[in-house]
Amino acid sequence: MKEVLTDIIQWLETEKPVALATVIQTWGSAPRKVGAKMAMTPDGRIAGSVSGGCVEGAVFEEGTAVLQTNHPKLLHYGVADETAWGVGLACGGTIEIFVEPLDTAVIQFIHNLVQNDEAGAAITVIRGPEALLGRKLAVSHVGEQLGTLGDAALDAQAIAAEGTAVHPQRVQLNDDVEIFIDTVRPAPTLIVVGGVHIAIALTNFAKTLGYRTLVIDPRRAFGSKERFPHVDKLIQAWPDKAFEQVEITEETAVALLTHDPKIDDPALKIILKTKPFYIGALGSKKTHAKRVERLRGYGFSEVEIGRIHAPIGLDIAAQTPEEIALAIMAEIIQARSGN
Repeated sequence: MKEVLTDIIQWLETEKPVALATVIQTWGSAPRKVGAKMAMTPDGRIAGSVSGGCVEGAVFEEGTAVLQTNHPKLLHYGVADETAWGVGLACGGTIEIFVEPLDTAVIQFIHNLVQNDEAGAAITVIRGPEALLGRKLAVSHVGEQLGTLGDAALDAQAIAAEGTAVHPQRVQLNDDVEIFIDTVRPAPTLIVVGGVHIAIALTNFAKTLGYRTLVIDPRRAFGSKERFPHVDKLIQAWPDKAFEQVEITEETAVALLTHDPKIDDPALKIILKTKPFYIGALGSKKTHAKRVERLRGYGFSEVEIGRIHAPIGLDIAAQTPEEIALAIMAEIIQARSGN
């Protein structure tokens, strides 16, 4: 949603009608993931993408038709479908896309969630009785609610399903009603312990990808504003003091880059008691083996120690600090996507 939200809000200010297309399921090599969106107006304005170019033209035509009928539609494109071949989906994938007139109240609700960096979801009926198709319920994790799927029972079922949804997904509520839960997550945070050369490139990559960035290093020569003018927060303190100023949530990744036990070990003692979605530590297999032994001595279990990605980063034969930073950022992205 975030990739099209700015354009949608601008279009609404000029009172342009908007259609919204959302990928609700993919099979095979479909190029966009579930939840990908394309917003469009009848005068040809388009934001986002549902297939990387394969079916955008056909979806745009369906979107303009939906605005005329004010009736949502579930589309299916696949290699076995002659229509799909005609619009260019020859890459071997299959996708289902829900196209609907934009619900301005719900989009404003989601916009507020994004602006306040809160979690929540827009829930839509994608299959069901004619009277329910396209009905929407928006919820936040702080208890706010807008709209209804038709009755209190359906709303309760949908909210319960949303509570366990980490990523956008479709859910069958009963024999008649299927919904799509379009999750909104707070912006992720990357905490880097150690202001080394790799950290400069890593925090730059993270900023480009929408992460909040924070660097911790008690050594002023390393954790200086001159080296990290681009990060959101810089803490020049030892980990036990620094982490008193930091909230670690399930949207947090932590990369330990000093491979100095005097800095990394105190940080790990704190981090392993929390639940970030990613913990990575720089160092060779030999260095990590010694780290594991120290952590065992501190009383951490094998399961807790096993949460650490070490040696840090995907194995892409990285050599330079920039390549190593790329490998680390790729592993963080992989962890956040649940793969």
